[in-house]
Amino acid sequence: MLSAVQGLAEQFYLANQFCSEHGLQQTFKTYTCDSQNLEQSFENSQENFHVVILPPCLYEQYYLKPQSDLIDWLQQQHKQGAIICSVCAGAFILAETGLLDGRKVTSHWKLADDLARNFPNIQVDSSRLLINDTDIITSGGLMSWVDLGLELVALFTNSKLMRQLGRFLLVDTGSREQSYYQSFCTRLDHGDEIIIRVQHQLQKSFHQAIKVSQLAETVNLTERTFLRRFVNATGLKPTQYIQRLRIQKACELIESTTKSIERVAADVGYEDVSAFRKMFIKITEQTPREYKNRFVRSEV
Repeated sequence: MLSAVQGLAEQFYLANQFCSEHGLQQTFKTYTCDSQNLEQSFENSQENFHVVILPPCLYEQYYLKPQSDLIDWLQQQHKQGAIICSVCAGAFILAETGLLDGRKVTSHWKLADDLARNFPNIQVDSSRLLINDTDIITSGGLMSWVDLGLELVALFTNSKLMRQLGRFLLVDTGSREQSYYQSFCTRLDHGDEIIIRVQHQLQKSFHQAIKVSQLAETVNLTERTFLRRFVNATGLKPTQYIQRLRIQKACELIESTTKSIERVAADVGYEDVSAFRKMFIKITEQTPREYKNRFVRSEV
């Protein structure tokens, strides 16, 4: 994603300008390494780096099968003291190094399940926009390179200069999380046709009171067998799945209608508005009112 590569370089360029204005030594010098010509790139950058950044991948799936010499080089840079950072799908490349084992990391919320499945020794928290684990920093979505850049500016200069840079770029430097933006995407490519049938049913009847025993009965499975197959297929228990589905529908109603929060709660299956608010906060990490203020533009 060239906008991330060039954007980070320009972000650090601006940070250097602010350093000069404050009488500080210019801090950042950037190099770009071409994954298509690694050997030449490494020869042109023999020095040890303070930071190495793996940018997001927009089109191809290079991140699933990175070159072995890149993995070796990343391990060596980390061993020599570099902070290794990833943005979005870059976490897959970083995971191949083994440096993430036992750590809590983030990636794009849509890739989180695949990352956790491919690398079971990693704790994936896709609700987080950025996780700074000192020598390893991971960030979430395609545009989270902006947040990563600000984090590095704060680390190598100070938080005051970072906030000044954020104001100049018109970027929010306050606390943000990926959970504010992620949607609940139901996986239907798992191959279990019986569970797919149940998912289709839930898509239509999510607002109704539903018991696990009733779902199991509709597909002629024992409750225990149904629960096991549902979790294997979706990664969630049926009750968790329904809750996420309801909250996703609530988000859509809040964005597309003028209904009150109470009406939205009732429409997605919650009789108790308080219970709805608690579940909404648990899943999105913001109240329904905060969600509306963030994503719904008021008409003038």
